[in-house]
Amino acid sequence: MPEPIPGEPFHILGPADVADGETRDYQVEGHSILVANCGGELWAIEDRCTHDNGPLAEGRLYRCEIECPRHGAKFDMKTGRATALPAFLPVAAYPLRVVDGQIEVQLVPPPQPRY
Repeated sequence: MPEPIPGEPFHILGPADVADGETRDYQVEGHSILVANCGGELWAIEDRCTHDNGPLAEGRLYRCEIECPRHGAKFDMKTGRATALPAFLPVAAYPLRVVDGQIEVQLVPPPQPRY
C-alpha cells in the first residue's frame, strides 16, 4: 500500500463492508476510486483504465488484480501497476485506512504520463 503523505487529509468513502473478492467504486472530490477486498485486506486504486479511460469497477477481480471489461488490461490492486496489455501505464494507488468501521483514503495525484 502506498505510504500516507504526512499532513494530507484522509477522505471518508463509506462503510468498510466490502466482502472478500468484491469491489466497490466511490466518487470523492472529482476522483473515481475503486476499492477491493483481497483476502481480507482493502486496497484502493484509480477507477480508470490507462489504456482507454474505461471504468475498472465494471471489470472482474482475479485474486488481487482487476481486469478492465473493455480490452482485458489488468492492474494490481496493491500498487496500481499495469500487469497485462494493452495497458502499460499504472493507475494511482491510494493510501487507505479503516477508522471506526469507515474506509478512508488519501488522495494522491495520478502517475504521469497519462493515457
